[in-house]
Amino acid sequence: MLAYIFGVVLFALGICVSVALHEAGHMLTAKAFGMKVRRYFIGFGPKVFSFRRGETEYGVKWIPLGGFCDIAGMTALDEVTPEEAPRAMWRFKTWKRTVVLSAGSVTHFILGFIVLYAMAATMGLPNVAGTPVVSAVSDCVRDGSTVQEANNPVCRPGDPAPAKQAGLQPGDKVLAVGGKRTPTWSDMVDAVQSASGPVPIQVERDGQTRTLTVDVPKVVRPKTSGEGTQQVGAIGVTNTGMFAYNPVTAFGGAAGFTGDMFVNAWERLLEFPQRIPAVVQAIFGGERDPNTPVSVVGASRIGGEAVEAGLWPLFLILLASLNFFVGVFNLLPLLPLDGGHIAVTWYERVRDWIRRLFGKAAGGPVDYTKLSAVTMVLVFIGGAVTLLTVTADIVNPIRLQ
Repeated sequence: MLAYIFGVVLFALGICVSVALHEAGHMLTAKAFGMKVRRYFIGFGPKVFSFRRGETEYGVKWIPLGGFCDIAGMTALDEVTPEEAPRAMWRFKTWKRTVVLSAGSVTHFILGFIVLYAMAATMGLPNVAGTPVVSAVSDCVRDGSTVQEANNPVCRPGDPAPAKQAGLQPGDKVLAVGGKRTPTWSDMVDAVQSASGPVPIQVERDGQTRTLTVDVPKVVRPKTSGEGTQQVGAIGVTNTGMFAYNPVTAFGGAAGFTGDMFVNAWERLLEFPQRIPAVVQAIFGGERDPNTPVSVVGASRIGGEAVEAGLWPLFLILLASLNFFVGVFNLLPLLPLDGGHIAVTWYERVRDWIRRLFGKAAGGPVDYTKLSAVTMVLVFIGGAVTLLTVTADIVNPIRLQ
């Protein structure tokens, strides 16, 4: 139980640090460009303490769920003093405002990469794509009416060793079986199980493609669904669950994994609306789909269970993926997200460029009051989704087991 509580607290602390650094990204870039940063606070609600250094007040508030960076004149509607007016954010060039507004998301991306790099350099990265890379070659394959019998490493006289005899080695990436491409381990298993006799297997080894002929025997295996056994092909190899790296190669491994996580974050974002009905069903007793959105509460609970089970790779992957998702989400061109402010900034730039083409003066800053209704609707929707996910994570949380 202590390990679970420790995991929950540690994950929640990781989220708080991410949010604090998100706001620090805005603050540091704004200061670098000469904008005035009035306040930088971690948390919301009543103030715990604060101090002033230079022109900025730094502090902590009681509710550690977020934070804020108060930049003078973020929009033309913000009240500024005569002293602040020349340094109001809306007066700065478009690219500088864009850098400041996107700095929070960029910080999340950097944090996610750092977590992945540290993970790659110490414990490796999981093979989440199911890439068919051989981790071990068995001395033999044998009949087995149960999984335990089939995985028994003790070989009997006459048991075949197809992969070993054909020359397959740990680290080989299986590209094709019998001419059929095998992009994932499950594709390779399906191809092998349906094969029999001498079969060409194409592998990538040390950057070169080789073709090995494997004599695939038929063995007894338990059926994957239902009772009884079946005859399937087997060659005696196991898949790589974790890819190992050294401190140098970890950069490439983390970079590749980062790309995969960006794609995953975008796909999750596109699926987000259609997953909401399943969250509502889970609140009223339906089975909780593990692919439904989770709140900070749910993510922290999963992090706690991961620590309790000793699954530190899962804990770190969850923390990194949360940073990537929040970073991508925050760039959506919707107010009040940073991406919405970026969209308004570039709308002003494009609008003024078009006006100049027709010999007209610049149109001036966008009137945010005209966007307030849309903003409030989006805030309401965001609040409702947050309430739904938090409720579901309390009454019917996603569990590892």
